[in-house]
Amino acid sequence: MIDDPPLLTIRRRFPRPSDAQLTAFKGLQTGFVVDAMGGRGALDASIKPIGHANAFCGVAVPCMAGAADNLAAFVAVDVAESGDVIVCGTDGFRATSVAGDLLLGMMKNRGVAGFVTDGYVRDLIGIRAVGLPCFAAGLTPNSPIRSGPGHVGLATVVGGVTIDAGDIVLGDEDGVIVVPHAQIDATIQRLESVKSAEASLEGKVKAGLQVPDFIQALLASGRIREVD
Repeated sequence: MIDDPPLLTIRRRFPRPSDAQLTAFKGLQTGFVVDAMGGRGALDASIKPIGHANAFCGVAVPCMAGAADNLAAFVAVDVAESGDVIVCGTDGFRATSVAGDLLLGMMKNRGVAGFVTDGYVRDLIGIRAVGLPCFAAGLTPNSPIRSGPGHVGLATVVGGVTIDAGDIVLGDEDGVIVVPHAQIDATIQRLESVKSAEASLEGKVKAGLQVPDFIQALLASGRIREVD
């Protein structure tokens, strides 16, 4: 038998990326950043834009609300700084929402750059009016309670990916990705080569490319067997 946990466990002080590190990711497509991390880093594909497909980039403030609860999401607003992204784990619970337009309005007033959850949200008309980038697994009008337990500012699994406070989070129409704090500099170093390769291939495609060189080389390598 274990003791009842506290209503919330909160970590407010954590390593943050520098302004220069954060700026290096702003305006980038999520796919470019994933390529710079070796092809992985995206949250579950069910987590998509709700309302408007507004892209965002910011510092992660993760929280775990658990099933049918959103106390941690409210407290995360108090922990967040301007430009942060609140990422709320629910263990994939989808019988109730975890946030609605009023909570998102409070986040926007705080200067939060976006809200991400592996659960559901509600009040689509209001969410559109608020205009804060909101990414969730879906919509339901069912409402949660605020009772805990939960935590804010600690590592949290959201959409199958562990997100810690101080990571960088980006979202666009393709989905949401996370750059772990320890990988920020290495990812920035690889971004230039990724962007250069993308630009080069895009130019060739627009010029009429049908089969890229590496496929032509493979077909001529003798390692392919064709059958009738």
